[in-house]
Amino acid sequence: MNADTLNIEIRKFLKEVGVTSQRMIEQAVGQAISGGGLSGSETLKARMVLTVEGIDLRHEIEGEIRLS
Repeated sequence: MNADTLNIEIRKFLKEVGVTSQRMIEQAVGQAISGGGLSGSETLKARMVLTVEGIDLRHEIEGEIRLS
């Protein structure tokens, strides 16, 4: 195993996860506000589950996203 390669590959993966996740959340919140399902002042509970096949890794992170 090359530690530098591993580090770079993990960072690339996490960057993709972060950018894609933010875009998806923004779109879903916008649609929910437009559709009347949200007023725009809520605090949303969020959960991210990371799994990595081959090493039996499952990590869960919970948090909140305030809309205002």
